[in-house]
Amino acid sequence: MGNRRVFLIVLDSLGIGQMPDASEYGDEGSNTLKSIVRSDFYDTPNLSRLGLFNIEGVDYKEKELFPKASFARLAELSKGKDTTIGHWELCGFVSEKLLPTYPNGFPEDIINKFCYLTKREVICNKPYSGTQLLLDYGQEHEKTGALIVYTSADSVFQIAAHESVVPLEELYKCCEIAREIMTDEHGVGRIIARPFTGEYPDYKRTSNRKDYSLKPERTILDDISKTGLDVVGIGKIYDIFCGQGIVRKIKTVSNIDGMKKTIQEAKNSYGGLVFVNLVDFDMIYGHRNDIGGYARAMTEFDKQLGELISCLKKDDVVIITADHGCDPASPSTDHTREYVPMVVFGENVKSGVDLKTRKSFADVGATIVDYLGVISNTSGESFWSKIKK
Repeated sequence: MGNRRVFLIVLDSLGIGQMPDASEYGDEGSNTLKSIVRSDFYDTPNLSRLGLFNIEGVDYKEKELFPKASFARLAELSKGKDTTIGHWELCGFVSEKLLPTYPNGFPEDIINKFCYLTKREVICNKPYSGTQLLLDYGQEHEKTGALIVYTSADSVFQIAAHESVVPLEELYKCCEIAREIMTDEHGVGRIIARPFTGEYPDYKRTSNRKDYSLKPERTILDDISKTGLDVVGIGKIYDIFCGQGIVRKIKTVSNIDGMKKTIQEAKNSYGGLVFVNLVDFDMIYGHRNDIGGYARAMTEFDKQLGELISCLKKDDVVIITADHGCDPASPSTDHTREYVPMVVFGENVKSGVDLKTRKSFADVGATIVDYLGVISNTSGESFWSKIKK
């Protein structure tokens, strides 16, 4: 079992159609993948051959006659449509309680305490599009030094600051203070540092974003790492899990960089889990309603996926999935409550097994520990017996 390795790649926000309860989230009709395949920039022959368009409910593009992977549609059992909750469920922790959101901004007592402890004033304090935010509040922030605090439809407390006005170390400290404040009934999923640079109106977010998540209860990452196997977090995985269960973290600056580093890991030899988040799909394209950009990013990923496939070792298994939707054709710029796709392949995996619709993302985590031979009390039902050769 020691040489067995799983690559779990999360295409952040690649939903494939509304969940039955989408109306409760205002997300009727959402379908991220359907929106982007219409673009002339979309071209994913590797994903097509694996069986992406053979998945149940994906009926808007030609199916592969002999798909090279096994595949499924995954339903989210947890309440919400957030990155944190989605990743936790993939790793076996189902959240039955909806994390708090703030459609009218954060309460006055929270903001007052935050200002007192950070020694800085706050501006905005309402749900806002991240890119529009900089245009509307960037100049005031530069003049006054006040922190731009905002939220979205998701369970987040976000702090934007110009790197020349608020040094990164101070911004991160402010996030740590916010994390200490936002507990219990105000326990938001993530506190997010959103540093930016440039001059009005050409402000640009930097890659120095940092997430401060709630700590999850025990997940498969803890169970895998405690056996002595590697758990490598690529991208923002370390932040999403507060480092819990991560043996080694690898920072990335883009999807392309994330895949380059994943390919490099494939060339190395060890057993365990390589857990990858590709956030550009969500952060740069989904939230900005950029259909063409999202399609281009998928095309780039697909090319790099071909390179990854060529580097895989005999006992490697690859699982490609997502954590929620973010339909760029939606009137909203927020996440969308959608099913997500899953394709799984490797020399030890059967081709063409249709696993239909699975009732929880947690089935992925249960399958990973099953394949790795790790004992875990994780939620979810393993499908390894159905796909193993």
